[in-house]
Amino acid sequence: MRILVTGHRGYVGSVMVPMLLAEGLDVVGLDIDLYRHSTFGDEAQILPIPEIMKDVRDVEVRDLEGIDAIFHLAALSNDPLGDLNADLTYEINYRASVRLAEAAKQAGVSRFVFASSCSNYGAAASEAFLTETASVNPVTAYGRSKVASEEGISMLAEGDFTPTFLRFATAYGYSPRLRFDIVVNNLMAWAFTTRQVLMKSDGRAWRPLIHVSDMTRAFLTVLRAPSALVHNQVFNVGSTTENYTVRQVAELVRKTVPGSEVAFGEGANADARNYRVDFHKIATMLDFKPQWTVERGCAELYEAYNHIGITLEDFEGTRYKRVAQIRSQQIDGILDDKLRWRRPEPS
Repeated sequence: MRILVTGHRGYVGSVMVPMLLAEGLDVVGLDIDLYRHSTFGDEAQILPIPEIMKDVRDVEVRDLEGIDAIFHLAALSNDPLGDLNADLTYEINYRASVRLAEAAKQAGVSRFVFASSCSNYGAAASEAFLTETASVNPVTAYGRSKVASEEGISMLAEGDFTPTFLRFATAYGYSPRLRFDIVVNNLMAWAFTTRQVLMKSDGRAWRPLIHVSDMTRAFLTVLRAPSALVHNQVFNVGSTTENYTVRQVAELVRKTVPGSEVAFGEGANADARNYRVDFHKIATMLDFKPQWTVERGCAELYEAYNHIGITLEDFEGTRYKRVAQIRSQQIDGILDDKLRWRRPEPS
């Protein structure tokens, strides 16, 4: 089976590719390598595969000929990055995703697995666990773009074209294209570099969490499932027991990093994004069970930070912060305001 992974050089994609290859799948990537300077450790971790170096906004039907399934990861991938330019987020995350699905259907691609998000639930009205039938209430451009994408792609589901929507819990864990702008990775980096588990909110908001490698396992689970079982279906992806308040995550981090203490940043107010999520549907319908816990993920990150090395300068610099890196490349004239390459980087 030939799989196209969009965003294969990103945080999730660089973990996904080796796992798919280990399963004996024929993998093709599509990416513009926007975060080429974000490799944590040896660049050799980014495995070479056949790839299409093209912006997801520019994909044509001919690019998708011979592809059996698409795992669509490529997006402006979190709330701060989405807020950088809400219109651009809508263009890349929504319009380009629907056009990609339309091209896939025309090219005869049978499976289209879309990386959506539990952030679609946004500001929940209560602390009740949310199932896939709960009302969506996104509070960010990123969340709104994911909701719109689900709606637009769902309309294409007919015949042999089977889209499936995976609403992932918030990711964490080691990746060759590490991110520090997601809660577990961020708190671990604060603790490791400063011995302070620094929270920027009051820590009361709930978050469901999932390890980055378990995200790939979910894609594989959908791929192996009968088409009728996953056709135009939405699945929350995570584990119901892995819902935490940010304060609970901070305590796990404190226990992992010797000599660290929980601290609050200046103006640490309530976070509007607050949701607990139920994951029984994917567990019962597809027999999917994540292998990782946040406690184990903290230990993995602590080992990686020790082994590869990370300083406060690394953590606070542009290398692993998506928004800061994009702005730096725009200032240098490498990227334009539409996130297209303006000129090659200086050698």
